[in-house]
Amino acid sequence: MPQTDKQICIPPELPELLKQFTKAAIRTQPQDLIQWAADYFGAMSRGEIPPVRERSERVALSNWAELTPELLKILHSRVAGRLIIHADELAQMWKVLSLPTDLFNSVMNVGHFTEEIEWLKFLALACSSLGVTIAKTLKIVCEVLSSDHDDGPPRIPFSTFQFLYTYIAEVDGEISASHVSRMLNYIEQEVIGPDGLIKVNDFIQNPRVRLE
Repeated sequence: MPQTDKQICIPPELPELLKQFTKAAIRTQPQDLIQWAADYFGAMSRGEIPPVRERSERVALSNWAELTPELLKILHSRVAGRLIIHADELAQMWKVLSLPTDLFNSVMNVGHFTEEIEWLKFLALACSSLGVTIAKTLKIVCEVLSSDHDDGPPRIPFSTFQFLYTYIAEVDGEISASHVSRMLNYIEQEVIGPDGLIKVNDFIQNPRVRLE
């Protein structure tokens, strides 16, 4: 066996790096540890958030066989306010939450997404897989996007609601653009208050608001 006098230099930060990696592996409990380790260190080298489950994400996670609003809210928090996200990064986030790959591919196909994904559009289509109606879909989206932590109804900026409703109706293909415009004009003029926010009750319980 060849001998060498060259010493191997161990970076001083290596022990702490391995310690954090071990903690992350225990928290995440990946099915494929080798692939997850490659994804973890790859994200670290690129300065990205590694695929690690937070404490709130681990509650009964193994029992979630389907997409839920709670999981979408976790996913939204991981996107961290970005409007555009790369498909590979989002796919990894989806995988970490143990969500079904076929559903991810379906949303990608319906939205005609490529490498760069508009997050709100992806989220809207993901929510539509849970909502039977457009109103139900928008209710779920509001619940996911709302940052209110009190006991009041979820609410989001009307401009965001306008964007989401217009997009979902366009993908649905059965709602005329004129109907969408009438509903949005009515909501903006008769429902929205000075704060510019729309609450779930504003379009769920208002008999004059017919989104479909």
